[in-house]
Amino acid sequence: MNKIFKDGFLWGGAVAAHQLEGGYQEGGKGLSIADLMTLGDKDHPRELTDTIEKGKYYPNHKAIDFYHHYPEDIALMAEMGFKAFRTSIAWTRIFPNGDETRPNEEGLKFYDNLFDECLKYGIEPVVTLSHFEMPYHLVTEYGGWSNRKLIDLFARFATVCFERYHDKVKYWMTFNEINNQTNYDSDGSVYENSGIKFKDSDDREQMMYQAAHYELVASAQAVQIGHAIDPSLQIGCMLAVCPIYPLTSKPEDILFANRAMDTRLYFGDVHINGEYPNWLTAYFKNKNYNLDITDNDLTILKNGTVDYVAFSYYMSFAVQYPGHMNYRESTDLVKNPYVEASDWGWQIDPVGLRYAMNWMTTRWHKPLFIVENGLGAYDKMTKEHEIHDDYRIEYMRNHIEQMKKAVDEDGVDLMGYLPWGCIDLVSASTGEMKKRYGFIYVDEDDYGNGSMQRYRKDSFYWYKKVIASNGEDLTN
Repeated sequence: MNKIFKDGFLWGGAVAAHQLEGGYQEGGKGLSIADLMTLGDKDHPRELTDTIEKGKYYPNHKAIDFYHHYPEDIALMAEMGFKAFRTSIAWTRIFPNGDETRPNEEGLKFYDNLFDECLKYGIEPVVTLSHFEMPYHLVTEYGGWSNRKLIDLFARFATVCFERYHDKVKYWMTFNEINNQTNYDSDGSVYENSGIKFKDSDDREQMMYQAAHYELVASAQAVQIGHAIDPSLQIGCMLAVCPIYPLTSKPEDILFANRAMDTRLYFGDVHINGEYPNWLTAYFKNKNYNLDITDNDLTILKNGTVDYVAFSYYMSFAVQYPGHMNYRESTDLVKNPYVEASDWGWQIDPVGLRYAMNWMTTRWHKPLFIVENGLGAYDKMTKEHEIHDDYRIEYMRNHIEQMKKAVDEDGVDLMGYLPWGCIDLVSASTGEMKKRYGFIYVDEDDYGNGSMQRYRKDSFYWYKKVIASNGEDLTN
């Protein structure tokens, strides 16, 4: 067999604690920002409430109750042949308010048990430290990541996690999709990333850049802490990668698309190169953004570069020159006539995955790790408890084929493939259950009703065959 993927390639799946654990008040857990987000849908954004309001539904409170079901869920993943399972450590299980000096032992023990369950089957845990679930207390008391104090609080959290789990977890990421907040006109994007609720008078862009700087420093500091505790740890960044194409070959469109990519992915430049790109420092100067960036911060960034680049890939974007070079995602995206879209309007572009992998390899020269990719779709279960999701199989086959070409023909160094939502879970963007990604169906509706039984979809058996063949057999 002509092996395209190297030995030890990490096939598996990915989730986030707040989207599947539930148990939001169990084990000493505190409130996270996700616990204050109501149910929405594709036409109505989730509401960000200040308290848990009676009569409103908060889907993350229950999620799919992975907190109690994880042994059977991990067993199902082992049945598929998973080599790796990506999840996150809920900050509020370890430090319920985020600013305590002593961690919560019951929360630490939960992740001991979860990681042990993975390792029992030979599944490598791949762990994100911050995945849209920061303690809500840090929002109300500190203003989220608008406050420099959060750097030290995050460092304390990271230290506890590295010290406790370094002999169980080899692969780590600091901040999930840290670059989503470049869409700062979307309240949800900045709130999820940075815990910031804007006032009408705020300069949103400047606040986003300042919060992002503190997060980048915190990330670099965490990398240094982790490597000091255990030099064998692999600690990466995690970016939401959506390649941005020019709508036409008009030079202005091409130049603007390039700036849009720079804007969305400058976080990677800082994570990997340890410094801000020249265009962005010039931009700060021209905008009179006197950000709180100290010499010590710059030293930390330089000394805390990451080992690999993890990324999500769901879709590509397109832009047309709007008459200026200041890219704003909320206003500057245009429809690409050459690609289809999902039921939620996400443009489906398998070739864009290969394009993105080449772009990152050329720019950063680091190993890549696909830690999210998948199709959110309406799945239907038959009376016989079967779920025929050929559309998901087709989506993933097309993306894996492009992934193989990037490795085989283009020489991309790829560590693994962990598609998103390997088991159905709560959608981060809408809070829905009916937007399903998993190979495993969870019998639960948007309001938490259902048996919570787990069922294997057709894609379950297909992906099992893909893993067993190391990606060679993609047939149904």
